[in-house]
Amino acid sequence: MEKNNTTRLNKYLAEQNYASRRGADKLIEEGLVFINGKRAFLGDQVHEDDIVTVKGMQAKEHEYYAYYKPRGVVTIGAQGEEKEIKNVTDLSEGIFPLGRLDKDSEGLLIMTDDGRITDALLSPTNSHEKEYTVTTDKPVSHQLLMQLSQGVRIGHAGVNKNYKTKETKVRRVSRDTFDIILKEGKNRQIRRMCGAVGFKVNNLKRFRIMNISLGKLKPNTYRRIQGKELKEFLEALGK
Repeated sequence: MEKNNTTRLNKYLAEQNYASRRGADKLIEEGLVFINGKRAFLGDQVHEDDIVTVKGMQAKEHEYYAYYKPRGVVTIGAQGEEKEIKNVTDLSEGIFPLGRLDKDSEGLLIMTDDGRITDALLSPTNSHEKEYTVTTDKPVSHQLLMQLSQGVRIGHAGVNKNYKTKETKVRRVSRDTFDIILKEGKNRQIRRMCGAVGFKVNNLKRFRIMNISLGKLKPNTYRRIQGKELKEFLEALGK
């Protein structure tokens, strides 16, 4: 719910998966939507204790998927001959990715039709963990691990020039590979962090978001998130 524990009716209906906001407006205009048994009108607000019904319809249960985005595929907003997730999967049209992975990166994305959890997951104030495996162009040194764990300045001219990343956990996996946990999500953050201390990222793979793990998924495959895993995920997001 928005400020004062209310939200616009069309937004509420979209979040409950009755229809898009435009479709919700149409349902309202046609007199099919009721708040506490009374006909609703465009612009109405819904309080968290209100009972909203749509004549002849029931809210569709939201869907949640763990998807392995392959390298070379754009999360959203493909240009020219680029391909994005919707071009390479058979997920239904209403399913969208929460957050992004850049074209050259691979790994876990949460896919859903539940717009309620977008801000809850992506807002930098919530500090939800995301974990990555990073392969670099030269051996991972103790100094590199210390610098990354303590935070580095990643700003560039005109954009947060003096921004320093938060302290975090980093561990060496092999000669040229390390794992890192982020609780923030600046654009291309890990690549910029490594570049700031003289390393180049050869491969970047996200394998965990909160309690959701990539597991045995292969590139361009997905699995449904459900049961205890889904319950813990939504509860952590306050839903």
